Amino acid sequence: MSDLVVMGLKGSPFVRKVQVLLAEKGVDFEIQMLSPFPAPDWYAEINPAKRIPTLRDRSIGSEGEAGTLPDSSPICAYLERKHPEPALYPKEAFAYGRALWLEEYADSLLAGAVGMGVFRPLVMGPMMGKKPDHETAEKTIRESMPPLFDYLTRQLGDLEFLCGGAFSIADISVCTQFVNYFHAGAPIDPERWPRLADYVARIHSRPSFSQCIEEERKLFKPPHPKDS
Repeated sequence: MSDLVVMGLKGSPFVRKVQVLLAEKGVDFEIQMLSPFPAPDWYAEINPAKRIPTLRDRSIGSEGEAGTLPDSSPICAYLERKHPEPALYPKEAFAYGRALWLEEYADSLLAGAVGMGVFRPLVMGPMMGKKPDHETAEKTIRESMPPLFDYLTRQLGDLEFLCGGAFSIADISVCTQFVNYFHAGAPIDPERWPRLADYVARIHSRPSFSQCIEEERKLFKPPHPKDS
């Protein structure tokens, strides 16, 4: 039995963020399936935001609030300290700061557009018995995504990874959001954003990502056609 338990749902970009980091480090963990729709009452005691994921480290506490950490960002920072090799946060000070900023950019701006604007209208809504909201998704893809893609393209430049010269939390945080974008059948235009499209494809081909993606394809049906 592993000491580490990740509470949440497969398919959540934030649960996947933690899964990928642990896989890159070769650390065993368990997933405790927990839905925030709605979260059970006991969950609010350990995660007042009632969001996923929450990590439990049984080496610190196996019951109640002891040994638990809410939110993917502090979870990943904790795991980096607990399992420092291979390092997934840059050592150099400015690169470290940039990695944290790109993590926040992905967790807030990119996640908001992808999650609320594309994934929920085309995937989550139909899973909950609603008709797909193509109008919202198309508007998001047309108006909200291009500035986000432009910004990420500038940050990437001619580099292989976003910052620090190596795969890092920045790459994990950004590319976990694109998994949900692709689950919704949404594109990155390879003619308009060739560097970004190639970069995301490369990161998604890493075993830590590709295993999650393959498992999740069994969970999510392709989006309904537009005339449904």
